[in-house]
Amino acid sequence: MSTTARAARFAAAYALLRSSADLADHWIQTDHQAQTKGQHDHTPGQSSAAGRRACAAHVATYTAAQAAALLLGTRVLGMRLRPGHVAAALALSAGTHYVADRREPLRRIADATGSGPFVRLADHGLNGAYLLDQSWHHTFETAAALIASA
Repeated sequence: MSTTARAARFAAAYALLRSSADLADHWIQTDHQAQTKGQHDHTPGQSSAAGRRACAAHVATYTAAQAAALLLGTRVLGMRLRPGHVAAALALSAGTHYVADRREPLRRIADATGSGPFVRLADHGLNGAYLLDQSWHHTFETAAALIASA
């Protein structure tokens, strides 16, 4: 396969993963999932089990949206992706999405890397936690697109 063809497969996989991720995060995710998925027992009135269930439900619909986009999009484009590569890409995207959306792990990573103040920023029209969450997703969707298009 030529370098140009590999680049085209990667670009298509990335565009399909990214657009379906936005759809899943902002349109398909329920309000309950969005408000509950980050719950942990150490916060009064919150349940870690409820948070894990809500996050798992969100990640399931998120992954289904990405799978459908890859399947339908590559079919329309006349591209074939290897099923094993697609499964590995979706597993990476789902697993890393779950970690980020539980919120506490991403907060700890931000603290460990010196981005703690930014993750807590909620002023001047910015929300640092959301921006770090999205950059995390974009990074792993890029890796997933590389895997899917290999």
